[in-house]
Order: sequence, then structure tokens, then C-alpha cells
Amino acid sequence: MADEDVILDETELHFDLGEDTADAEEDLHINLDLSGDEDEDEAAADIELNFGAEEEAAEAADQLAAEDEVEAVRAEIRSELETKIGDWYVVHTYSGMEKRVKQNLDSRVKTLNMEDYIYEIVVPTEDVVEIRNGTKKTVTRTVLPGYVLVRMDLTDDSWSAVRHTPSVTGFVGHANDPVPLGMDEVVEMLLPAALALKNEKEGGKTPRAKKVELVDFQVGDSVMLTDGPFTGVHATITEINTRTSRLKATLEFMGRDTPVDLTLDQVQKV
Repeated sequence: MADEDVILDETELHFDLGEDTADAEEDLHINLDLSGDEDEDEAAADIELNFGAEEEAAEAADQLAAEDEVEAVRAEIRSELETKIGDWYVVHTYSGMEKRVKQNLDSRVKTLNMEDYIYEIVVPTEDVVEIRNGTKKTVTRTVLPGYVLVRMDLTDDSWSAVRHTPSVTGFVGHANDPVPLGMDEVVEMLLPAALALKNEKEGGKTPRAKKVELVDFQVGDSVMLTDGPFTGVHATITEINTRTSRLKATLEFMGRDTPVDLTLDQVQKV
């Protein structure tokens, strides 16, 4: 009987081990269920991608709206120009004297009684957002530095009135027989100012983004990093993103050219 008892004990021990195996299988099953976390990660990744697509779609919609607005303003300018008499000529001036030339020519037209020949003097301008020392400021500047547009009927007297205006160096084209601009050329020169005026009237709600220029830095400039792990290292600017106020540069690290992405307050010009 003692032997039988031993056998029974071993049998029980055997069954106990079997139960442990079943538990191990259950544990294995639980581990396999953890793969569901990967599915959740993939789903999260899909959601993130969808958000990016929505942002891109919004930017594309804004771009289309801006293009439509530009086309509408361009059409308005053309329609208005077609009703005006005279041809448009480009007059060359000393640099920085465009507004002074306009004032002088306006006065000479009245003094010389040339109103029936010289109808309009325009200095094409545009609004530009300048970033200087990290601060954004909107400024108005000339589209064509050193040039003024004049709408006129060209005669010997009208030519002389314009040509002999102080700070005028001559007409663009043939000296004594200048060639007038085409309609498309005039429209494009007047377009920036017209868009700026429309934006002002609408309280800055126009979807068209202004031209942005970074005054402090240019591509190719040498700068020194003032923040981060490369503080004190010199780098060369390779790209400037005025929309995000960031720039890309390359620096030498362990004998290799290493690209870095920086904010404007992380660098100073050298």
C-alpha cells in the first residue's frame, strides 16, 4: 500500500505540472494580446497623418483664394488702364530720388502747361514685412528702385519736360525715341500697390501673404551659434525660411559638414 501511495503522489505531482503548463499557455496568450498596442500605435499614426493632410488642404485652399484675389485685382487694373489715354514710359532716376522726381515732374507739368500731354506719374510701390533683430515691421518700398512710370503722349515738348526734370537721367529705351511699355508690363508694376491698398481697405483680412524679407541675414552669411550644444561654433547659412523665422546652416563637426536647423535668436552675424 505504501508503494501505491507513492504512485498516487507522483500522479498528483504530474497533474500539478500540467496545470502549470496551462498557466504558461495562458501567459503566452496574454503576451500575444499585447500586439493590439501596435495596432493602436498604427491608428494613432494614421490620425496624425490625417491632421497633417488637413493642414496641407487648408494651406492649399488659402493659396487658391490668394491667387483668385490677385487675378481679380489684376483684372481691375487692366480694365481701368484700358479707359485711360496716353502710353506708359519708364524714366530712369538717380537712386533713391524716385519720389522727389515725381514731385518735381508734377510741378513742371503745371508750370509748363503740359497737362494735355503728361497725364500721370507713378512710383510703383509694394508692402514688405521686414524682420530686423527678430522684430517684424511692414514697410512700403519702391518696386523698381531708380525708375518712375509716366503716362503721356510723347512729343518733343513733353519729352523735354520729362527729360530735363531734376534727378532724371533719361528715358529707358532709345534716348530720343523711347518705346512705351506693354499693357501686361504696366499691370504687373502697378499690381503690388493695388493689392496693398485693397488689403488696407479690408482691414488686413486679405488672404494674400505679404512679401517677407529677413534684413539681418542672407544666404551665405557666416554666423556664430549663441545657444545649444554648438554654442560658439561658426556656421554658414544655406537656407532662410521667412515664414517660420528659421534658418538652416552647415557647420564643421568631427571633420564633416553638419546641417543644423536654427531659430533667429540662436545665431549672431560675424
